[in-house]
Amino acid sequence: MALRGAARAFRAAVRRRDPPSRPRSAGPRAGPPPPPRGAERGPPPAVDFGDPRQAFRSKSSAELLRGLVVLGLCAVEPLVQHNRELLQLCQRVLGQTLFERLMKMTFYGQFVAGEDQEAIKPLLRRNQAFGVGAVLDYSVEEDLAQGRSSTSAAEKEMGGAEKQEKQYRAHQGFGNHHGGVTGAHTYFYADEAKCDQHMEIFLHCIDASSGSSVDGFSAIKLTALARPQFLVRFSEVLVKWRSFFHQMAAEQGQAGRAVLDTKLEVEKLQEALANLGIASKAESQEWFIGGNLSTSGTVDLLDWNSLFDSRTKLSRPLLIPNRMTGQLEPLLSCFGEEEELQMKRVLQRMDVLAKRAMEKGVRLMVDAEQSYFQPAISRITVDTQRRFNRSQPIIYNTYQCYLKEAYNNVTGNMELSRREGWHFGAKLVRGAYMEQERERAAQMGYEDPIHPTYEKTNEMYYRCLDYILEEITRSRKASVMVASHNEDTVKFTLRRMRELGIHPSDKKVCFGQLLGMCDQITFPLGQAGFPVYKYVPYGPVNEVLPYLSRRAQENRGFMQRANRERDLLWKEVKRRLLAGNLFSH
Repeated sequence: MALRGAARAFRAAVRRRDPPSRPRSAGPRAGPPPPPRGAERGPPPAVDFGDPRQAFRSKSSAELLRGLVVLGLCAVEPLVQHNRELLQLCQRVLGQTLFERLMKMTFYGQFVAGEDQEAIKPLLRRNQAFGVGAVLDYSVEEDLAQGRSSTSAAEKEMGGAEKQEKQYRAHQGFGNHHGGVTGAHTYFYADEAKCDQHMEIFLHCIDASSGSSVDGFSAIKLTALARPQFLVRFSEVLVKWRSFFHQMAAEQGQAGRAVLDTKLEVEKLQEALANLGIASKAESQEWFIGGNLSTSGTVDLLDWNSLFDSRTKLSRPLLIPNRMTGQLEPLLSCFGEEEELQMKRVLQRMDVLAKRAMEKGVRLMVDAEQSYFQPAISRITVDTQRRFNRSQPIIYNTYQCYLKEAYNNVTGNMELSRREGWHFGAKLVRGAYMEQERERAAQMGYEDPIHPTYEKTNEMYYRCLDYILEEITRSRKASVMVASHNEDTVKFTLRRMRELGIHPSDKKVCFGQLLGMCDQITFPLGQAGFPVYKYVPYGPVNEVLPYLSRRAQENRGFMQRANRERDLLWKEVKRRLLAGNLFSH
């Protein structure tokens, strides 16, 4: 009953609109005729990332000097390591008024746009004048030092479940899923009312983006909209279902194949299910009736995942073998009425946000999070894309390329978009949870989901990016944000765009960097006509201190890049000084 109820809630919430057709396709679907390319519009303009005048045209000299000071301090290891304690000490010594003034002159002024929707407008308009858009994020967080998170209690509820996959099992040391995170906005779960408050914040952020930036984005996080315990449990279910597919594939001699090349023969699959005692041949035959799954005689992973949504056809809960015990267990044994309610609520919140985004002409950027949440986050995001990305990419999913599964995730979701005819929208990042992910994997004894080296992560990033770029040239129904502070990555993208005939005016490829960092990449791109965006946090000074603390720590990982940026800042300051316009407007 839990299985039927959960599947019913999921399917009903996802398919309130007319369900998309699912024609099978061996390759990319033909899209509308592409606009004129290449020579007809002229070649893409060259971009010089080493010209300080072009990079900092939008900055006053005071802002240049502030950048030198702040980025220099962020490079001092002891200051970064103890930044939270130092900020708290300054607050006590100076008092709130002087402290806020100091922050606005330094760290807050460098990395945060302003306190509210009105305060951020001058900066956004100035950036827009130089061709730079915005991804808005209301960056108010609870202070991690307070150490209060119901996530800890929630995960403890799962602590005795030895049958769970290790990666999705509770661990007392990781009850607070925010520890060790330096590059991402974090939320605490209190109750459903708090999730509704977060949704209202995201709605205000969408409104602010609509009123302040052309073709802008608004960033959202699913851990702000759902109970983390639910996301962990749903992730475990999805991973178990996928693992069962690969187990069946191995028994058919297909172990080690690429994900989309792995295809189960339906007759052999039915025999295996009957032998395991999961379903008789007559019962399993019902799984393939009414769709296109049985027409080819094979089932791939996308077909297999679609079966998960149609489990209400079964007369009993779906059983799958436990790899540890060899016994059959209900797939959704951890799902009850509360999980069904959670599923319904999070999908409803996503629906509200997506509808507002469409009304306001804003795109939603769903951020990636820890690997033990990510299967659920990606599944919910993709189902929102299936409903709202019919004519254009409104919803963007984020792919972390430091994950070993990144390419499989990108290619699988891309193929689903081809079959169903919706627009694929992606943001590619390297990842923000490496330290925490590795520590958790080591302590809990499961395989590290992160690539072992930065070079391997780079290879994955370029592989995923190239796949999406080639899809753009074929179907015109894919879009990507290259979210990177790595100059080589941006240059690689520009080179591939030229080779593939993707013009910046197509607006299929855009770039993203954080506010206060890498202006030498962002502004030359914007002035050359490439779609580029700053990730723009905003909120009251005292309430964004946790964000500022993490941003200072993140700068440690960009030492080499920060050195280059500081060198260019110095060159521009000296150029203005020698030209006699250091203090001109």
